[in-house]
Amino acid sequence: MAELPLRLPSSLRQEFKSPFGPVYTDVNEFLIDADQPIIAVGDIVTYHLRMVDYTSAVAIIDGQTKRETVDKTISTVLSEHNQRIDIENPPGMISAALLEALHTAVSRSEPVTIVVEGEEDLATLPAVLISQLGGTVVYGQPGQGMVRIPVTAETKIKMERLLNRMDGDATAVFDRLAVDRNIDEE
Repeated sequence: MAELPLRLPSSLRQEFKSPFGPVYTDVNEFLIDADQPIIAVGDIVTYHLRMVDYTSAVAIIDGQTKRETVDKTISTVLSEHNQRIDIENPPGMISAALLEALHTAVSRSEPVTIVVEGEEDLATLPAVLISQLGGTVVYGQPGQGMVRIPVTAETKIKMERLLNRMDGDATAVFDRLAVDRNIDEE
């Protein structure tokens, strides 16, 4: 079996500082612009969606924001969900467990919350890859708001290129997600 997890090398960290799409501070405005289905990555983003009575198809949370435990109000709202998958995913990594949970979650007709022990920050990359074209992935940009990534061929290629630059075997990501590669390795 191919090597997993993938690790984010320090040389690539800077590329994750800028948002991968438009930033929203108003959740209702985001929902007007977002296409369905939506995968939400992060506790605060998921919380804000639920506070306007919207449940994303998949939510990926870790009980943290800015490396601190979310407050009880947020964790209580986030604990209200239909289906739950608990996994481990170490910080700075994309684990096989995360990929398998994403694959399982997107195949279900009911909303799913993936609860990560560790860190969910890099889940945005495989979330874009597994999303159907025309969907949306949203994640939180600390101090700025929520970032909307429209799932297009171009955004899939961008995420694939980032994965290819991580330490480990990116091919294993595509195998675990059961998705086709969009580009040749560079």
